[in-house]
Amino acid sequence: MGVVNIEDDLHDQLRRASKVTCRSINAQAAWWIKVGMLCETNPTLGFAEIIEHELGSAGVSIRSLPLVTHDEAA
Repeated sequence: MGVVNIEDDLHDQLRRASKVTCRSINAQAAWWIKVGMLCETNPTLGFAEIIEHELGSAGVSIRSLPLVTHDEAA
């Protein structure tokens, strides 16, 4: 495993996002890298489709989860 140099602003964004997602800063960076790679290698799929595929690959049945609209979440 190596060290990756990133800009201070990006590191600050990682730190903030990691608090929201309950991940370590390294885990948040790894997640963003993985999602970015998946988006680049699957340009015809949307973010939601990629996440749905990843959850399905992990055995998560997202069809059984209730949908929450933006209005309900607010």
